[in-house]
Amino acid sequence: MDYRKPSERKSMHARIVQELGMHIVSGRFPPDQKLPPEASLCEEYAVSRPVLREATRVLVAKGLVYSRPRVGTVVKARREWHLLDPDVLHWVMHTTPQNEFFALLTSVRAIIEPAAAALAAQQATAEDVALIGEAYQRMEAAQSPEALLQPDLDFHSRIADATHNDLLAHLCNMLTLALREALKHSNQRPNLQEFAMPRHKAILTAIENRDPLAAQHAALVQLDDARNALNVVLGKQLGL
Repeated sequence: MDYRKPSERKSMHARIVQELGMHIVSGRFPPDQKLPPEASLCEEYAVSRPVLREATRVLVAKGLVYSRPRVGTVVKARREWHLLDPDVLHWVMHTTPQNEFFALLTSVRAIIEPAAAALAAQQATAEDVALIGEAYQRMEAAQSPEALLQPDLDFHSRIADATHNDLLAHLCNMLTLALREALKHSNQRPNLQEFAMPRHKAILTAIENRDPLAAQHAALVQLDDARNALNVVLGKQLGL
């Protein structure tokens, strides 16, 4: 179920999950604090206890809270949250200043993506390389930042798939929601094609040449450019 944009017809269950989740990640309900009593929340949302408890179970599954008899529902420490859960990640994105969140994301990308590119250069099949190349060709053909977005995402996801490391590919896939948001901003930079295309092409060429060191370096250069693009678009320095 998608809790991120519940319509008026969505169940109260979905609304409760989203609103309480947002309150937790925003700090309105800080770690070690109890959520309001069941009776209070049932009255606020005009729902029965079973509906509220089902919503609470979702928050428990996402690592945001724990619930104990005679204790109540308590917010967990941030380090225990399932931050790569799509809903939790969405809530964090929308309750964190943009420059702060994108700095966090870019630092994680700088650890993962160069290693993924290097491994792809070693492990990619001919079909993998062709798929990465096809995504790059669609990037080149894109006539607007909006048209560029999906090919750009595909380019990076196909590199992750080409590592043939399921854990690494899954980790990259879990970051797609955040990456999509970052690309929506960075791709608004003027002269986008002039800056972005050569750097992505260098990654592709290194993978085609089976050169892991060149692929790693090219990915680092591309990420540095992505950081600069965000700085330009946001008008702020990412504190890395």
